[in-house]
Amino acid sequence: MRIAVGGIQHETNTQAASTPLEAFIVGGGWPGWQKGEQIAATLGAMNLPVSGAIAALTADTRVGEANIVPLIWAAATPSGRVEDDAFDVLADEVIDRLLSAGPLDGLYLDLHGAMATVSHDDAEGELLARIRACTGDALPIVVSLDLHANISRRSFDLSDAMVVYRSYPHVDMDECGARAARLLIERIMRGKPWAKAMAEINFVAPLTAQCTLVEPARSLMMLLKRTEGDERLASMSWASGFSLADVACRQQTVLSYGEDLATVQRVGDQFARAIEAQRERFTETTLAPADAVDEALRRVAAEPGLPVVLCDTDDNPGAGAPSDNTAILRALVERNADRAVAAIVCDAQSALASHAVGAGARIRLALGGRAPLRGNVPFEGVFIVERTTDGRFTGTGPMWRGSPIDLGPLALLRVEHTGVHVIVSSRTMQAADQSIFRHVGIEPQTMRVLALKSSVHFRADFNEITSSVIVVRTSGTA
Repeated sequence: MRIAVGGIQHETNTQAASTPLEAFIVGGGWPGWQKGEQIAATLGAMNLPVSGAIAALTADTRVGEANIVPLIWAAATPSGRVEDDAFDVLADEVIDRLLSAGPLDGLYLDLHGAMATVSHDDAEGELLARIRACTGDALPIVVSLDLHANISRRSFDLSDAMVVYRSYPHVDMDECGARAARLLIERIMRGKPWAKAMAEINFVAPLTAQCTLVEPARSLMMLLKRTEGDERLASMSWASGFSLADVACRQQTVLSYGEDLATVQRVGDQFARAIEAQRERFTETTLAPADAVDEALRRVAAEPGLPVVLCDTDDNPGAGAPSDNTAILRALVERNADRAVAAIVCDAQSALASHAVGAGARIRLALGGRAPLRGNVPFEGVFIVERTTDGRFTGTGPMWRGSPIDLGPLALLRVEHTGVHVIVSSRTMQAADQSIFRHVGIEPQTMRVLALKSSVHFRADFNEITSSVIVVRTSGTA
């Protein structure tokens, strides 16, 4: 079998600033734009769907490495609508490489499912339509999608199958890619499409309530896996949707594939009803910054040892927020918190200024607060520059394992006369990997309070070293 492999990944927060092509070229938390043979060489064994798919295809004797045709792979940090010319450049590159690939038996695509451009609310559907226009309807296409995908009927119809991550934090991205690749081989071998059904659910839960480590999502995902065990089903997936994309197809969906239409419709509808029955449980208690810090300090005083996490979900750059809100930092300083770290405030200007004066220097800054959001103001004060770095390091946690990370000039600052630290970057990345702290010389487990700009992904690497989590309300866009 000759199978083409490619992908374009972007989670679009339609409230955020638009996303140019440069964002895909640079990357950030993930590597930038990869072409052809660069995909396998660069992404290797990272926790990415395309990495898992290539590994599965290579291991299958019916395919093998020689018969994998790499197209392109590109991902940008979640942000606003992708600029049309950026989407066109990426889509054109995929299609040009497809047209020059020669005869193909199938196509695997690593997509997100919640990408929107300036002109297309459903960017994945638009990409699939352009691909079908040049390959025809007969070519088997299987797609892997993020758990937060907003799946349109158009993209569902244009693909032979869609396979969705089953964990949030997304520790199974490579596994999902492998499942999709094996499903593609099965589709090619059977010689005809499966019966398929798509059930739509009319609500999308807050991101913090979608975590599959806690209820109700944990039990629902277990039910999904048991249901998929029916021998009449080839695949079953649940996409819990991305609420920060203001698009027509913002929804939860259940996808079912199998031998007969009646079965796939029945099991899909049953699982959709199981989700709807849990609607009232998809909630999250949140506290204002001052109250959250007070509660965190009360907890660490009552049970000293492991740190408490302040989850700054509203300013999570992993969902497209600017990552420059300083409300929690201010509350930590006002309450004279000790051994506290806020991560990551994205402020390239302050990072460069810290580099200019160097480690050990004293510097006055108006830190963060640059995004034009209600209530978003800089934190003005004097800082001690404790360390500066180039912001390049390797992820070590379950999600970013082995991924080269480049956050640009980076600085570890301490607010003068306090025990409050802040990590300042030049590019955005959610604080969801312990390597971010170790890169600047901090062992996170030794802190008392960790203020993390992340919604859920931090749990994959921090749950074992922290005592509890407090979700905080700030004025970010996530």
